[in-house]
Amino acid sequence: MPSRPRAPWPLVALFTAGYLAAYLLPTLVGSLSTGLGLAPARAGLVGSALLLSSATAGFTLAARVERYGQRRLARLGLALAVAGYGCAALTAYAPPVVAGAVVGGFGSGTATAVAAAGFAGRRDPHRASTLGLLSVSATAGALYLTLPHLGGGHALPFASIALVAAAVWPATARLETGHDTGGAREAGAPLPRLRSGVVLAGAMVCWSLAQNALWGVSGRIGLDQAGLSEVTVGAVFAAALGAGLLGVLGAGALGARLGRAVPIGAGTVVIAGCIALSSAAEGLASFATGEILWNTCYPVVLSYVIGLAASLDPRGRWAVLVGSASSLGVACGPVTGSVLSERAGYPGMGLVLAALLLLLAVPMTAVALHTSGRPLVPGAIRRRGGAPAAVVAAAAAPAAALAPQMGAPEQPVAQIPVASAPAAAARNSYGLAESTASTESEEPKSYASTSAR
Repeated sequence: MPSRPRAPWPLVALFTAGYLAAYLLPTLVGSLSTGLGLAPARAGLVGSALLLSSATAGFTLAARVERYGQRRLARLGLALAVAGYGCAALTAYAPPVVAGAVVGGFGSGTATAVAAAGFAGRRDPHRASTLGLLSVSATAGALYLTLPHLGGGHALPFASIALVAAAVWPATARLETGHDTGGAREAGAPLPRLRSGVVLAGAMVCWSLAQNALWGVSGRIGLDQAGLSEVTVGAVFAAALGAGLLGVLGAGALGARLGRAVPIGAGTVVIAGCIALSSAAEGLASFATGEILWNTCYPVVLSYVIGLAASLDPRGRWAVLVGSASSLGVACGPVTGSVLSERAGYPGMGLVLAALLLLLAVPMTAVALHTSGRPLVPGAIRRRGGAPAAVVAAAAAPAAALAPQMGAPEQPVAQIPVASAPAAAARNSYGLAESTASTESEEPKSYASTSAR
């Protein structure tokens, strides 16, 4: 099995670079409208093309991270992100910007796939994913506060994503090379928990679509319907992402105390109410309340979903596939939000998205309940069913080493010299030999110690 990094920080940094484009989607779409003069619908299509390219990378690399190695794929993704977003920032013509966004999106998806697979391979994937969301939320919040004061145009958002990707490059030196590992040799092995994984991935497409349908038009709601200025809207977004940091910290502190079903199900219901409130906002108070409360709950639920997907397959394939399904929903979100807002208005769009989320809470909670059983460890074999349980425990990924692991390597054999016994045999009162010893050889005998299991 490949060695794991001592700390998840290289993976967290890689996740930040890969996920940043999705967090900056409103700024990217808005800057394309103002900087290149694109219509809102066309600017939304460019954002969707970027995220579709990111999802394509995830689906393509889901089962290939171990085969090619984390370091190689991570550097490939970061190089594509720097080249694509950098070219998009340096040109003022629409076709090169679109091409750069697509190339950069593929690089972002590659980096996110490597990070998601690495999270799944760690002992506590929920903690690792929480740190990743904490990092990307902090980075995006800082950019939302900074970019409006540096001028308009599309160059700054794209350049900021490229610079973050370049800054993460040194961290890839601590990732695994992973040439010919046991996991790579089993690349064709079937996916475990197929039904639960398919249901979760399908639900995540619609779940992310609903989130980003509102996120893609939140700026327009604040400007057009709530009557706020661009600086005020940027401040609300920064405050919302700051609240998201608190939500992620709360999720990390809560851990697995409530399991996964309660945070995922109840959190999705709360998000549905926040979307309905934010989409119907007509002033600063309601708009800020809906956006801040929504962004507080969103990363909490997302961290538990990532942890749930990682628990379905320790090799990280379901984590990558579910993350790519989420990117697919993110990509379709801006177009869906634009179409719904034009047909039904912003309040009507919010009601439709809220109803969709309420329906999605049921299968997502069911998957969390179905897969929330305690892992069987070798220490529990005797009280849980003997030999069949031993087979299950040997096949499962080890949790904490509560007992010596099954299949552990044998302990080294220790040679213990024993002195020769006298040739004469002592006899008891019945005339029987009590002990005998051979005197044919004067060399000491040795006994092998047995190994503990």
